[in-house]
Amino acid sequence: MIEFSLEVDASGLMCPLPLLRLKKTLIGMGSGDVVKIIATDPAAHLDFGVFVNQSGHQIIELIKHDDKQIFYIKKK
Repeated sequence: MIEFSLEVDASGLMCPLPLLRLKKTLIGMGSGDVVKIIATDPAAHLDFGVFVNQSGHQIIELIKHDDKQIFYIKKK
């Protein structure tokens, strides 16, 4: 089990809203903190992948379960 500081449920939201929720959450977090974000947007893995590559954050794990994608993202 991955330890995380905050959980964001972006289920039912479509691009760009899950990414905007992630960005807003990361602003209030400290370096090294982990956020768990749940998304049902099928393209979320693409949006989050590009974002973390550009910003320096890290996707620790991605779990796909039915129509949900669960991301654990560590803030740089």
